[in-house]
Amino acid sequence: MKIAVLIKQTPETADLPTVTPDEVTRGAFQAKLAINPWDEFAVEEAIQLGERLDADTLALSLGLSLGLSLGDDAANDAANDALKHALAMGIAAAKRIDRAGLTGGDLWTTAAALAAAVRAEGDIDLVLVGKQSVDENSGAVHVGVARKLGWPLLSNVVQIVDIADGHITVTRAADGVQETVAAPLPAVVSVGKEINEPRYPGFMGLRKASKAQIPVLDPAALGVRAEARASWSNLRKPAARATTVRLISGATPQEQAANLVDALLNDKVI
Repeated sequence: MKIAVLIKQTPETADLPTVTPDEVTRGAFQAKLAINPWDEFAVEEAIQLGERLDADTLALSLGLSLGLSLGDDAANDAANDALKHALAMGIAAAKRIDRAGLTGGDLWTTAAALAAAVRAEGDIDLVLVGKQSVDENSGAVHVGVARKLGWPLLSNVVQIVDIADGHITVTRAADGVQETVAAPLPAVVSVGKEINEPRYPGFMGLRKASKAQIPVLDPAALGVRAEARASWSNLRKPAARATTVRLISGATPQEQAANLVDALLNDKVI
């Protein structure tokens, strides 16, 4: 069995810089980056499943959100840091998708690139991912990954109950309740923070990870290109609607209410 975990980098929420509106507009500020906290739960779950099921584990990353103007080199370096964090925690291997040529793409581009990397491995049985990221909070990328792969999606999972006979059984939180569901493998699973407690990387893990060489996947070889399905430049405002205002009069509140009802009936509103 082989498990892939998808990770990204986000600003370190415990050490956010103070910025001005002008710096935000120009993208001039730089925040300290770290592995997305939600993804740490996915990493931890992959490690535990790997130990329990004698499964191989692999971390994959495209890096920061494609819309950020950090620069491909800096973004790739940040992705390597997050992947090395996963390696230090105990993930067996890691690969990075090169951002070059994908900048400007949207969440669908990110999902397409990650799905293509999973497909290229050829033997992935399970994809784990945090249920959202602390920067965009969309919770949409893993949905796109599952759609691109054509695999079942189990979202907001708080416990992986069993993996056996080509199926995975999980408990997921939904609308204030928990439900136990099963799906055939391969599958994509997004996890919530209730699923485990991520470990801190040990010294030996950090030392080994610091020396790791991260293989790089070429998006062109994966058949992925930048694609923006929606942007502020191609959205259209709806046409303005002409409206009129009519004041309903009457000598008493009762007469005003009766006149209002008559007006609504005449206009076939009620």
